This record gives sequence, structure tokens and C-alpha cells, in this order.
Amino acid sequence: MVIAIDGPAGSGKSTIARLLAERLGFIYINSGNLYRAITLRCLRKHISPIDPEKALACAREAVIDYQGQQVSLDGEVVEDLLHSDEIDAWVAQLSAIVPIRHVVNDLIRKIAQGKNVVVEGRDITTVVFPDAEYRFFLDASPESRARRRFMQGVSKLSLEEIAEGIRKRDEIDRNKAEGSLKIADGVVYLDTSDLTIEQVYDRLIEKIQL
Repeated sequence: MVIAIDGPAGSGKSTIARLLAERLGFIYINSGNLYRAITLRCLRKHISPIDPEKALACAREAVIDYQGQQVSLDGEVVEDLLHSDEIDAWVAQLSAIVPIRHVVNDLIRKIAQGKNVVVEGRDITTVVFPDAEYRFFLDASPESRARRRFMQGVSKLSLEEIAEGIRKRDEIDRNKAEGSLKIADGVVYLDTSDLTIEQVYDRLIEKIQL
């Protein structure tokens, strides 16, 4: 079974997808973290994440997998390194490179094949798993999303700077040549701006029949 969760950055996708996977005993796949791992690899190798040819070669050479619920890159668990301000600044532009999207999408399908998975990302319900058994689109206001990122304490940026970064990222995501941010037909839409994680979980789990 595939449970696919879509939506913009900071809408609660990662938190709710991880919670669903833990409680259902499913494998958790975060597509955004795969792009972040490639971005990290590019930066480590002093490759511009927006150089289409060099970044694509970097992506193809990367060995990315999951160890438990955490991303490993070339044999190293890098989960705690993927949400730095530097990676935040580059990942949306790298993920707009169409051939890199193909690399990541193929990897996601390979990891998920024949398994029960909760997969989240910004084109999961439209491009990667358009026929998933359950598809959800989580949304929230830019202000709510910025507050959540700020409260995580990972970023060194101010609340206003985080909000501006989210607005810029939304613009990039909406205008991608492939895998753009959009709500597909038949997807269950939920605005999480004023909901707790448990409330979001309850809304989703009542739609899922195991």
C-alpha cells in the first residue's frame, strides 16, 4: 500500500508522514530529503547545485538509501545535516532540474516497490504515485509554516527571513517545468494552519482503510 502526502514546505508533511508510518508500521520515505542529500553531496564536492550537468552527474553517482527511517548518503547517515540554511537556499533550485527529478523519482519507486510505505513530497500525488491508494494534500498559510520552521530551532534566520524564503520557494515550486506544486483531482485536501499534529493525524487516519 502507498499513502502519498503532498503539499508545500512547512505544511506538516514530514511530521505527519513519519507519525503515520510509525503507527502503521509502514516504511517512511521523504522525497525532499533525497533532494537535500543530493544537494549536500554537491556542496561537499564543491559542485554548484544549479549546474545542470555536474549536479546531475553528482546525483547519478550518489548512493542513497534508508537506514531505518533515516537517509544515508554514500554509506553515511546524514539525516541531521539535511536542514541547514545552506541546503535550504539551494534545494528548491536543484530539485527543479528535470533529469534530477527523474533520478529521485525512480529511486523512490524502487525503495517503495512491493512494500507498505508512507511517501511525502511536492509531486508525490501527481507524478510519482498518481495511482496511490491514498493521496493527501496538506496546506497551511506561509505565516504558519514559517512559525513552525522557526520553532524547530534548526535555522539561524529570523522569522521574517524564513517566511520570505518560504514564499520564494513556493514560487519556484509552482513554476517548475516538471513536478510543480499543484493539487491533483481526487486528492484529499487539508489546511493544517490551525490544527495540531494529532488533529491532522485523526483527519487522515479516518480516511485510511487497512
